[in-house]
Amino acid sequence: DCRAQLDRALDFVAQNDRGVVLYLRQEGRGIGLGNKIKAYDLQNRGADTYEANRALGFPEDLRKYDIAAEMIRSLNIRSVDLITNNPLKIAGLVEEGVPVRRRIASRTEHNPHNVGYLKVKKEQTGHMIDFIEEALDSAVKTGS
Repeated sequence: DCRAQLDRALDFVAQNDRGVVLYLRQEGRGIGLGNKIKAYDLQNRGADTYEANRALGFPEDLRKYDIAAEMIRSLNIRSVDLITNNPLKIAGLVEEGVPVRRRIASRTEHNPHNVGYLKVKKEQTGHMIDFIEEALDSAVKTGS
């Protein structure tokens, strides 16, 4: 889902005529490209994304946000509206002294190929992902 999220973020910035997209080379939640490929192999054998990282001896997320915070400061940005579904990214920037004014949901289209992955992210690490069925269920329950 990362590529689609990047494309949507770039579109958002372009449509609003302002913003910055920071790219950090932190493949596989910080485990690196080689280990990410190994994790994909484990996922193909039935492990979820977090189980795969743990099986390789890594925690769920190794990413750090100090470089992102320094990039933000070097651009003289005082606060950010962060496009993310990941609460750890918000906390990481705040820990590095970057005020996060608000979170903008990173809309992720789910399909049969990624729905399990997205559900695991939501259930295990609190990603703020809304699925169409959940929004419909909520609307039915509230009478909207």
